Parts: sequence; C-alpha cells; structure tokens
Amino acid sequence: MKRTTRRLAVPAMTLLVATAVAGPASATTAAAPGCAALNQLKIPASVMSLPTTGGRVTAAVDTTAVVSGKPIRYCQVDADLFPVDPAAPAIKMRVDLPSGWNHRALMFGGGGYNGTIPDPASNVPFGPTDQPVPLARGYATFASDSGHQQNPAAPPSLDGSFGANDEALRNFAAGDALKKTLDASLFLIRHGYGTKPAEVFFAGGSTGGREALNVAQRWPAAFDGVISAYPAWNNLAEILDLGYLTQVLSRPGAFPGVEKQTLLYDSVVKACDGLDGLKDQVISNPGRCHFDPRALRCPGGTDAGPTCLSDPQIGAVTAMSSPFRWPYRIASGETQYPGFPFLSGADMRTPFLGFGTTAPANPMPVTSGYGTQYWDQWVKYFLTRNPNQNSLEVDPRHPGKWLGRISALSTIEDRNNADLRPFARAGGKLILLHGAADELVSPYSTSDYYERVRDVVGPRATDAFARYYVVPGANHANFGTPAFAAGWDSLTALERWVDRGQPPANPTVTDLTHARTRPLCTYPDWPRYRAGDPNVASSFVCTH
Repeated sequence: MKRTTRRLAVPAMTLLVATAVAGPASATTAAAPGCAALNQLKIPASVMSLPTTGGRVTAAVDTTAVVSGKPIRYCQVDADLFPVDPAAPAIKMRVDLPSGWNHRALMFGGGGYNGTIPDPASNVPFGPTDQPVPLARGYATFASDSGHQQNPAAPPSLDGSFGANDEALRNFAAGDALKKTLDASLFLIRHGYGTKPAEVFFAGGSTGGREALNVAQRWPAAFDGVISAYPAWNNLAEILDLGYLTQVLSRPGAFPGVEKQTLLYDSVVKACDGLDGLKDQVISNPGRCHFDPRALRCPGGTDAGPTCLSDPQIGAVTAMSSPFRWPYRIASGETQYPGFPFLSGADMRTPFLGFGTTAPANPMPVTSGYGTQYWDQWVKYFLTRNPNQNSLEVDPRHPGKWLGRISALSTIEDRNNADLRPFARAGGKLILLHGAADELVSPYSTSDYYERVRDVVGPRATDAFARYYVVPGANHANFGTPAFAAGWDSLTALERWVDRGQPPANPTVTDLTHARTRPLCTYPDWPRYRAGDPNVASSFVCTH
C-alpha cells in the first residue's frame, strides 16, 4: 500500500516550482529552495518520534557542483540534532535539496563505527558508473554521522570511543539515530519544497547494510524501498568471532604475512577457478570449492618462508574459514558466526580488510586487520569501557565477568531479526546484495539471514518483496583490487519494483575493472559458463 502525498501550506518565498517533467508518479519536479530561508531554522523535538531536545540548521548553502559529469544545483543543509543526555554528542546530518527535485528522497547508511557523514552526492553500494548518482537523478538525499564524531587521528571508521556513552551507543548500535535523522530530514524537505516525498528509499553497505535492515524492521512503513549490501546485520555475533580470530592470529608464529596470504589466494583460485566452467580468476561456485590448506604445509610444519604455511598458520587460516560457536547463551539468541570464505576464493590481495599486514598485539597496530582493530575498540569502549583494557586478554570463548555485559549488548547490536512481515505488508521492497569473496562481513551470514526471512515470512511471500543476490568474485565494498568489482543499477530496479510492481528480471552485473558482465543470479543460484564470449553475461546461465 503506497503512501499518499499531501502538499503543505508554506510561505511563497520558501518554494520555487520549476518546469514540470515526469516524476515517480507523474509528479512535477521542484527547484531547490532559497537556502537563506533554511539557515538557522529550528527543528522542533516534536517532529522526531524518538527522544531528542530538538535541533537546528547550522548552515544552508546554495551549491553548484559537477555530479555524475554534469553541473547540479542544490541547497546543502547541515544540521545538528541535540541529545537528551548533555554528555552525549549531537547527531550531525546533511541534506542535499536539488533543483529539479523528482519528489523522491534517499537516505544513505554509514560504515564501520561511522562518525562521519556519508556524502549525499555519492552512489548506492555496488552502484553503476554509467548512470547518474541519486542526487543527479533529482533525489533529495540525506545522511548523518549516527550520533558521534570520529577522532581525526583514528583510522577511518575505526573510532569506537563514543561507546562509553549510553545514548551515543544506542544511536549507533540500535539505530536510533536513523529515525531521528529521517524525521528531521523530512521536516527540512517539507520546508524546502512545501510537500513531503512521494517515495523514500534507504541504501547502505556494511554497517549501512545493517542499518538498512534495521529501518525495514523497526519502522516498516517509513521506507518504500531498501538496498542492503554486505550487511553486518548480527554485529555482536561477528564481533565475537573477530575477537576469537584476533587471539588466534596473535599467537606466536600464527600470523601469515602478505606473501603467504597471496600464496593461499593463488592456490585457492588455481584449485577452484574452473568449477564454474570457465577459468577467469572468479570462483562462481564457491559451494564446490573445498580447498585444504594443509596442501601448503611446510616440511615438518615449521615455517620455511613464503612458499608454504606452518602448522600455526594453517590453524589460523582454518579458524578464519570455520564457524565460531560460543559455549554460553546470550540474550539475542545468536549462537555462532559462520566464518569467512577465505577458502572459497576470497581476495587475499586486500589484507587490510582480512588478515592485515602485521599480527594483532597490544597496543593494537594500525597495520593489523580491520576486524582486529574493530574488536579492540569494541572491548575498550563498548564492553569494558576502559580505554586501557588489553583486548587480547578478553576471551570471547570464556568471557568470565564480561558475559552479562556481552548479553546485554547483544540485545542492542543484534536486534535485527528476520520478521519483515510488517515491512512487506506496508508495501516495502528489499534488494539484498553480497560479494561471494567478502573479507570483512561473511556472505554466509547474509545467506543465513535471508534463509531466516524465508522461514518466517514464507518462500512465496518473501519472493513478493525481497531479492537476494550473491556476486561471484566481489569483495567488501569493491575495496582494493577485487577479482570482480561489482556495478549494478539497483536503484532503477528498486524504482520499477516500487512504482510499477515489476521485480528485477534477469539483471546483469558489470565488472567495473575488467569490462565484463555476468548474470546476477537470485540466491542460491550461481552463473555457470555455457558457451560464447566469456566477457558477456549471455554466455552464462544461472544454475541451482
């Protein structure tokens, strides 16, 4: 059921209507408002459904910038949303209001621990390069830092110090900042254009992918469509696995250096590349790839250089690619994390997202893997709230006095569940994406989530509102040099589904680096090479 749009009575000076062109529902387009009318505008606490003490626009600037290759004029609005707890930081947000508004709005999710505002002029995750970004299409776009500001001295998205404050923690981990930002942004959009959007979408990857599923679950009527890519949906469950892997990799001799990571990657590709009918450096059928790292064992199991793996290194690699189960109950009900597909062709050429280039230690090196640094920040500020805590001393298998705190945090960080029936009943549509070679968030975990949705909602009802695609060879956020840098116009697909009731039909994904295409197969299908030009999607068939 679609929401109806009602025009609001506002002073004439705040609304400039442009020449009518086609919009999402035969709507006219509207020009950006006079920015001066928005500058220093008070945002009442009453417009937000969750507790705040209101907010205020801190700047509104009439801007012209080249976006997607063409000049776009828009009003860039920055605002602060004030906390209830005086000790908590404000939520900093930004809204871009374009001239020629298409009566749609899109909210962007963040990444890692957030702490910075995602660029509202950016693209959706795994987005195409041959189509305009949302702002250039006429979307009003917006995002926030999720309620805290990163220390500039910290690695990007790896500052967890805000977790020492309960309100800031809930804004980030429970997603409260998402709804506050949405409510305030819709208020500003109404003031700018004199009407609310006909449609509101959300797009995010990683933490933003978790946020996308969060809004669909917690506020099922708030968004018409959601794009969730490589979502860290069960955040605490993954953190416990990352903590275990941090301990494993910190053991003497266990860390495989970059040369050994490359050896492992090349060996997996050599063993499994052709299982999909084509040797192209992409493992499209990871389910059939069963590589045993013991095939790379050094003589006697002792480290003999970059051409082999020692027994401790084989143990570390096996741990990373195996499920991690904890022997205690936590309040969220989660019992395990499924491990990472490193033995299914994950790209070891991006060590920062995987093993890192140096072993974990105390203090945690910035050259260790992203996941180990994430664990270190979580232990210091979320779990113990002691910035001097040695994170290597907290054992996620036997947390001792920290078990109660872990359980409590699980109700905040793992609050996404599979019951999306209210979202489906409200007419919402979900596009779910994950790269099969993701080094940082396991695609197995997203597959588990999707299967839970089908169990709860039912297969036919799920097919009516959700699609899930696993992209062979794609890694986390197209970071570094993936085997397949995914690009697909998911936003147009979502628009057609929401507007016309047409779900994605035989979509094609482009490798943005190697100028080749593949069919985007609905999970659990994968693209098998049939015959013809190996760089063209029509040469492949989706196979179950």
